[in-house]
Amino acid sequence: MPTPPVEIPTRRLVLCQPDEDEAHLVLDYYRRNQGHLEPWEPARPQGFYTESFWRERLKRNHGDLANDRAARFFLRLKDDEGEPDDVVGSCNLTEIVRGPFQCATLGFGLCQRQEGKGLMHEALEAAIAWAWETLAVHRIQANHQPQNERSGRLLARLGFVVEGRAKDYLHIDGRWRDHVLTSKTNPSW
Repeated sequence: MPTPPVEIPTRRLVLCQPDEDEAHLVLDYYRRNQGHLEPWEPARPQGFYTESFWRERLKRNHGDLANDRAARFFLRLKDDEGEPDDVVGSCNLTEIVRGPFQCATLGFGLCQRQEGKGLMHEALEAAIAWAWETLAVHRIQANHQPQNERSGRLLARLGFVVEGRAKDYLHIDGRWRDHVLTSKTNPSW
């Protein structure tokens, strides 16, 4: 496994693993996008909107990567794209399973004001390539709520194939939600 922190550059972004002293930047991203992101994600744990929570979480993120459990990245715009210190999104490869499965689960979110610019497509292309090369997984899974058509279209453009639909898959926004199950396999495995 790579030694954290890892940075993955793209044309307009850097996918990075902030250090503890950058917790305020991650916290600001989640505070700015609370109403935009919460309807699509599980309930936030106690203290989620505090700097102390994010200091600890960012420290744990580095340990998760070093121990082959997860790779969690935050998206920042490059200097020539505007606000380089702002976190504008997240991209996570979690639940890494080895053995005969060799799989990771992809999750992502983007700042509402950055939607429609192709930034998440750019970020996920880079994250997937990194997962194939560095994590050496065979499969990446990504699931989304059926009404989240934007995520469904994005995953289809990235080559994810719909494998089915899971009833009452995750408890989100106060109730159990169905999810569309998709995956993509490593062509060079």
